[in-house]
Amino acid sequence: MNYDQFNTFCGSLPATTYIVQWGNSHVWKVGGKVFAIGGWGENKQPAFVFKTSDLNYGFLKESAGYKPALYFANRGMKWIQLFDNVKEKDDDLQYYLTESYRLVSLGLTKVKQKELGLNQS
Repeated sequence: MNYDQFNTFCGSLPATTYIVQWGNSHVWKVGGKVFAIGGWGENKQPAFVFKTSDLNYGFLKESAGYKPALYFANRGMKWIQLFDNVKEKDDDLQYYLTESYRLVSLGLTKVKQKELGLNQS
């Protein structure tokens, strides 16, 4: 996945906002909270950072092409960076981005969720 595809995918999720910050990174938010970052790759290669569940974090931190996201993991947060970005991982990345979006949106206040039309079941 390249950054254009990443931005298109994240932009397709409801109630998201986009900003360029932190060293020209592509930052996606829901309800003002970050759920995905495109950037920080080595040698100008695309890399993607996202929040994970405890289970996925444990699995991904040991998987090839993934590592704990430095600035988040140092603070005890369960964020992973996909740094070995190969086409075969695009479907997995879309799943993890969607899951990150879900986790972050569930952390919003009930009022904010309702205001954004999220998680209303």
